[in-house]
Order: sequence, then structure tokens, then C-alpha cells
Amino acid sequence: MSTSINDPLLIAGKSYSSRLLTGTGKFKDLEETRLATEAAGAQIVTVAIRRTNIGQDRGQPNLLDVLPPDRYTILPNTAGCFSADEAVRTCRLARELLDGAPLVKLEVLADVKTLFPGVVETLKATDILVREGFQVMVYTNDDPIVARELAKRGCVAVMPLAAPIGSGLGIRNPYNILTIVEERTVPILVDAGVGTASDAAVAMELGCDGVLMNTAIAGARDPILMASAMKKAIEAGREAFLAGRIPRKRFANASSPMSGMIE
Repeated sequence: MSTSINDPLLIAGKSYSSRLLTGTGKFKDLEETRLATEAAGAQIVTVAIRRTNIGQDRGQPNLLDVLPPDRYTILPNTAGCFSADEAVRTCRLARELLDGAPLVKLEVLADVKTLFPGVVETLKATDILVREGFQVMVYTNDDPIVARELAKRGCVAVMPLAAPIGSGLGIRNPYNILTIVEERTVPILVDAGVGTASDAAVAMELGCDGVLMNTAIAGARDPILMASAMKKAIEAGREAFLAGRIPRKRFANASSPMSGMIE
């Protein structure tokens, strides 16, 4: 586990100085996407292959023109997939479009209402993708047992939700996240449910290796300013985790001790 503020985030053998990963959906246009990504200081950006043009449609604006792969790690995701078969096909397409790049974010949903992960199909897709040489960063629920199993099956990062996708509710089960972090064998990144900067700071204070977010930035009144706030929150939360918080106590503990006072 990283123990220094200068330690990089390591994913699939590659180092990143930023621990904030951002999405590219829901912005008003590509220019706002670019500006918000820069303000966030993100180095990994996730792209919904079924909703975003990265070369599939030559007649439409291409996201890679504003977020070029030589500057950013493009993380294709399987958003909108509800079965292992769908997700695997989407990852194969992404690998073709990105010249064989194996890193993907696997997201297999259970239903439209909750957008919770479908664990059975996620496990099935994980096995296929790992076998085919993909480097899988996997979206899952906040169940420590499932997180442990996904890491065992070869995922390069496990990404438990803080709350339902796009809800902005923040971390609903901090002790579940803490257990996942304490048992980690791969990087743990909170994914989904962050609403504001304090939510991101809490995730980092729990010891998470990073946070991925989209709606909290793109849906803000000022997305670029919120991206900047999220960058600072990630850094502050990381520093607080490494510094070690004081224990919680039921009663007061004077900052200036009463003993040894000058009479």
C-alpha cells in the first residue's frame, strides 16, 4: 500500500500522479469536456463506447480530438450493458478502436431503475475478459466478499459504488468501503454516487486509492469550477489519510492542557 503523498497510483503497471479519474459524458460539448478534464487534473478518462464517438462515426466530432490518447489514458467502459455477452462485445470493439489497448472498465448493470451492478453477469464477463488478455477495472457493489472475488479473478482494480450512479448521495456504507480497502490486493477506487467535494475527500480519507466521477462534475452549475474543487478534495483527503486522524472521543479534550499552568 502507498504510504507517501508522492507515491503514484499504479494501475496495470502504469503510474499516475492524479488519483481523480473523470468521465466524459453529460457535458454540454467537447470543449467543456476538455476544460473540465484539465481542471480536474485527470490522467485517466473513461468513455462510454456505446454513447461516445471515438472513431466509430467518421462524420461526427471525435472525443479523441480534444482528449488525445498520447496525453490521456482512455478507459473505455461498458455503460449501458446488462449482460456479460454485451459487455464482452463492447470491450472487444473498444480494443479495436484504441489500437489494441487492453485497459477497460467493466460495468454490467442489473436493472434500469437502480443501475446497481449485476454481480453474476459481472463475474462471468470478468472471467472471459481476463482470459482474453484485457486489463479489467471493474465496477461493483460495496460488498467486501464480491470485491475480494473480483480481485482473485484477475481484475487490475476494483471499483465499488459509493451510492447509485448519478445519485450524488455520497458514501452510504463507509464501513463496507473501509473493509474492502483493508483487504485490498489491487487498487480500490470509489465509483458512482459522489455528489460534491466532501464526498471525494471522505473516500480518500477511508484509504481508497482514487475516485472516479462524472455526474458530480458534469452536472454541477459550473462544471469546470467543480472539477477544480474535486481535484483539491482528492488531494486533501489523501493527505488526511496519510497524516492519520485523531481518535473520536465522547467528551472534550482541551487543546491547551490544564496541568502545568502558570499561576
